[in-house]
Amino acid sequence: MRRLNHSIAILGILLVDLSLNAQIDRITGRNFTTRSEVIARHGMICTSVPAATQVGLDILKRGGSAVDAAIAANATLGLMEPVSNGIGGDLFAIVYSAKENKLYGLNGSGRSPLGLSYDQVKSELAKLHRETIPPLGMLPISVPGTVDAWAQLHKKFGKLKLSDDLAPAIRYAEEGFPVTELIAYYWGRSVPLYKNMPGGFLETYTLDGKGRAPAKGDIFKNPALAKSLRLIGEKGRDAFYKGEIADKIDAFMQVNGGFLRKTDFEKHISTWVDPVSTNYRGYDVFELPPNGQGIAALQILNILEGFDLRAMGFGKVQALHTMIEAKKIAWADRAKFYADPAFAKIPIAGLLSKNYAAERRKLIDPNRAAKKAEAGNPAIDQGDTIHVPGSRRTFLDGAGARECLCAGQASVSHHHSRFRNEGWQTVGSIRRNGRRDATAGSRAGAHESDRFRTERAGSGRRVALAT
Repeated sequence: MRRLNHSIAILGILLVDLSLNAQIDRITGRNFTTRSEVIARHGMICTSVPAATQVGLDILKRGGSAVDAAIAANATLGLMEPVSNGIGGDLFAIVYSAKENKLYGLNGSGRSPLGLSYDQVKSELAKLHRETIPPLGMLPISVPGTVDAWAQLHKKFGKLKLSDDLAPAIRYAEEGFPVTELIAYYWGRSVPLYKNMPGGFLETYTLDGKGRAPAKGDIFKNPALAKSLRLIGEKGRDAFYKGEIADKIDAFMQVNGGFLRKTDFEKHISTWVDPVSTNYRGYDVFELPPNGQGIAALQILNILEGFDLRAMGFGKVQALHTMIEAKKIAWADRAKFYADPAFAKIPIAGLLSKNYAAERRKLIDPNRAAKKAEAGNPAIDQGDTIHVPGSRRTFLDGAGARECLCAGQASVSHHHSRFRNEGWQTVGSIRRNGRRDATAGSRAGAHESDRFRTERAGSGRRVALAT
């Protein structure tokens, strides 16, 4: 009996170890993965919803470019995964042109309203008894950049008509689609948050118009979105920024105390930018420069390059600790230095230098987690203060959404500014020598005639494309 118990105990230990470190049904390949990788010769699409992935593949099979496929999949995701993105959000893209052997970067983020001043922000926050921009309501809303980014990408890299790219999403919106499990979960959690907001949320996003979110497998339709996408497909981006859609948004904002106006839409433009990169163990890794926060990933890689993560073991305590500490350090720099390049001198070269990473790496204690990380000094040779033009306006916003679609403007005048950063920041800044410093706990200010580009929760999309 004692031997039998001993055997059962050993079996229990093996089962526990298996459940923690491997998929129980995998007989080959890496034991921590849930399925075999996809391998293809002619093209590939990767999204968070299988039906959207299929839409992208269908576009490729029709002779569309990677950008056509990405637009089609992105539009479909806006319908099928509204908890994360949509045409009310922003878009960032890195496109590789094989013909030119060149990377193109597109910043499709929108700016804050022209009519919302710094003093107004502070006044609105005082009414809410807050020091930070709330995640919901009218204050976080900036100009949606996705549609213009689609148009810019399509003009440069598209092969099919834009209406062809949007047709699958329109069809699904009109005919309906089955909601997938995880999206249904988040959808249900979103209803209590948005049901009392102005607008047609309940009528549009619940099945009974009263609050019942679609469950896994329920068929959902969005004919209003289909109408908007059809207008965009037929009349181009101007239908959204200068036509009927912009008029309706303007009217809605005025009635419900919002700050966006049609003129904000009319002045919007995306920006073509040069991607920035670092080399990690022989691999060149590219991101877009601020106002986004992609270079944080490059900073983290530079810091981690000095550690033997392989020896630490995949998923092991020491490896996880090292990566988390590296992220804390990069996040401290992000909070202080990442800003709108039209209004702040961002020391990108210093932030991405290997020497700077070596100094920052020394902050990692292998045996102890840091409670707080302080920003470093990446531009010590050029001085140690990053200045932002003095102003009466600061626009703050929160965490953005994400997407990777593996398939896949023009400078902006000083009157159009943007800043993207995760986390709510305190309204405030320190005046020094007639300028405002972008400091921890504050965001950069802009002249009264200027606008910031900001990031909203559950809105934007990042796409990596190859043509």
